[in-house]
Amino acid sequence: MEEIKNEIIHSFGNKLRIRVCGICIEDNKILLVKHHSLGKGGILWAPPGGGMVFGETAEEALKREFIEETGLTISVEKFLFVNEYLTPPLHAIELFFLIKKIDGILQTGLDPELHSDRQIITKVDWLSFEALNALPLEAVHSVIRGMDNPDQLLQQNGYFRTSP
Repeated sequence: MEEIKNEIIHSFGNKLRIRVCGICIEDNKILLVKHHSLGKGGILWAPPGGGMVFGETAEEALKREFIEETGLTISVEKFLFVNEYLTPPLHAIELFFLIKKIDGILQTGLDPELHSDRQIITKVDWLSFEALNALPLEAVHSVIRGMDNPDQLLQQNGYFRTSP
């Protein structure tokens, strides 16, 4: 576990990252990725997404991240909001978009920035908001904590900041 945390810091820490994240809702459930070795409790459920690569548009990055993490192809429907995550050594500006699934079979993907034997993605799944709210708070990405339904999440806009 310590090896993985060190690789996370080496790959993502001590620099500002621009991330894109996709909110995908179907049948009143949200698509989330379960990560281990992240968050205060060592587990973090978060919308699919990841870091942008120089020269890549936000839409291109989001489409790439969805294929890598979930096996799904998507369309980007609209921009929703910004979240700044700041818990040193990690610092990210996260751009959240509403997306729509186009094709593919849901599968647990990987994070190409991490070594094959140190992957942190353990599962991808559709969670109801009831199931989401039954999880410990620290196991849920801050922008979706306490949401009771998809409309409540999709009505958020503006800038948010997550820090200790």
